[in-house]
Amino acid sequence: MRVKEFFQEQFRNIVEEVKSTLPEDIHFDFRKHVLPLFFPFLAWKHELRNRETLKADLMAGLVGAIIVLPQGIAFAAIAGLPPKYGLYTAIVTPIVAALFGSSRHLVSGPTTAISIVVFASVSQFAAPGSPEYISKVLLLTFLAGVIQLTFALARLGRYISFVSHTVVVGFTAGAAVLIMTNQLRGVLGSPIDNSKGFVGIWQQAFQYLDQVHLPIFAVAAYTLFAAIYVRRHFPRLPHLLVALLFGTILAWGIGGPDAGIPFVAEIPRALPAFSLPNLTDGTYRGLLSSAFAIALLGLIEAVAIGKAIALKSGQSIVANQEFFGQGLSNIIGSFFSCYAGSGSFTRSGVNYEAGARTPMSAIFAALFVLLVVLTLGPFARYLPSPALAGLIMLIGWGLIDFKHIREIRKASKQDNLILGVTFFATLFSELEFAVYIGVLLSLYFFLKKTSQPNIAIMAPDPDHHRHQIINVLRKDVPQCPQLKIIRIDGHLYFGAIDHVSAVLREMRKGPEKYLLILANGINYVDLDGAEWLAREAAFWKKKGGGLYVVRLKIIAQDIMESGGFMDKIGRDHFFTSKTDAIQAIYQKLDVEICKKCPYRVFLECANDPRLPLLNGKKSLERAGEKAMV
Repeated sequence: MRVKEFFQEQFRNIVEEVKSTLPEDIHFDFRKHVLPLFFPFLAWKHELRNRETLKADLMAGLVGAIIVLPQGIAFAAIAGLPPKYGLYTAIVTPIVAALFGSSRHLVSGPTTAISIVVFASVSQFAAPGSPEYISKVLLLTFLAGVIQLTFALARLGRYISFVSHTVVVGFTAGAAVLIMTNQLRGVLGSPIDNSKGFVGIWQQAFQYLDQVHLPIFAVAAYTLFAAIYVRRHFPRLPHLLVALLFGTILAWGIGGPDAGIPFVAEIPRALPAFSLPNLTDGTYRGLLSSAFAIALLGLIEAVAIGKAIALKSGQSIVANQEFFGQGLSNIIGSFFSCYAGSGSFTRSGVNYEAGARTPMSAIFAALFVLLVVLTLGPFARYLPSPALAGLIMLIGWGLIDFKHIREIRKASKQDNLILGVTFFATLFSELEFAVYIGVLLSLYFFLKKTSQPNIAIMAPDPDHHRHQIINVLRKDVPQCPQLKIIRIDGHLYFGAIDHVSAVLREMRKGPEKYLLILANGINYVDLDGAEWLAREAAFWKKKGGGLYVVRLKIIAQDIMESGGFMDKIGRDHFFTSKTDAIQAIYQKLDVEICKKCPYRVFLECANDPRLPLLNGKKSLERAGEKAMV
């Protein structure tokens, strides 16, 4: 009953949240405004009535299916599974993820990174390829999906925003270079070992330049340049598919297998069988940590890829919806002989470049794969692998966002550092680590900035008719010897207290007994900040004066109120107007010190009859304008 009440409460909260975001003149429609949150495909299904959209998605799906066929087999081998499991993952996972995700171009399925993690996680418990191994892989997939779905229900998708735009651009560029690097073997036909890593692959590429297989290289290069030519001169045609056709004709024209050109392996004919994950497996505890890592990696990959393509397409990505789609796809996939999947850079790039308009393209691709598996499996062996490698090289190049890289290069040193570190970490380390290090660097610079809020010393400008308070760094104006005025721009939270305290300790050494804080730049005060204000107020009171605060925002007063700090400092020390605050403080200043002061800083002292004349004048000529303003 508690579970039921929880979901009912969550449902009511979602409905109320949707209602609150709608303009008053728009009538709330449950089917229009709420159902698409649970069934995202309802938001784009009407677009399929457009013949051009349907045609574009169909062609993009066909190209995507051709790309994923050899990938599914290869990735399954990396994961230690028979080839059919890679194809099943390429059929079931993208359909569910497309229906319940938010990205229109993201294509899910088997990926290199997750395949490697799956193999490393399960191979310690069972022999790769064995029935026991397969059973544990399906259980691992189920657990990863449950974790992802839990993240979605807990609405943790909002925290994926910590993956900044700069991190996404750097990660995308690095992944694109990796994609192209991993295709060198297929393009050159050299005996390159792709397990040697980024540097090792390039070292081998140069080492084996004299062993380049010319027919293979010719097919790859011809397909690549054909795709570029068709895209530039015939933009309405599916350039990837046309180029693949040209590459296939060339491969067979120069001898095919007799010329040493490799072709895609024959695909076995079989449907994904329904089976339940073995939840009674005693090793599930040992698989939980790996499932958590796969869940995080899958979510980061999916959202990062979705955001990267969204930079080009202009579409908005709902991270929490992607969490839901990825989790559900892995859970359902584990019942149909699929292993853990996520978004694919290569296939998503193909999908976007091929002109896809809705997620239906991913569903079409999956259906084409299913059709090939059932009927045309043997004919896939006529597709030359070098032609696919050439297309993937072009796709990888297209994923590098040179425009945004140039913008980041001009932005700041911090963004340049984040971009560079993320890019090179992607090349030389695990993909998930590259994202982690990029996020950590972004958080470091964010915390560094917020932990050192700007503290400006302020003073009235005697040349202004109302003695406007300005920053003394912008104009050297005289300051009151009894009242120090500062402006704090930033949050007063635990991370910033040390910096603020250090600055204030230096100010304490001055002759001033009163401190006025202009707090309109403070948006948040936590418990540490409130306690610091109370301690600072106690010091200035002990010094013979007091601490006063002006324009502290209501939202920043929550902790102050609930913790009793407003009363501790004194409610009469908080003002909403600088004029009122200065007038109140001025009444408490030592008039004897004011008489010796060579300046008339405030309007109040410029017009104070108790003070002697300055240079034979009663006050500054414009000081008396106060009454006229």
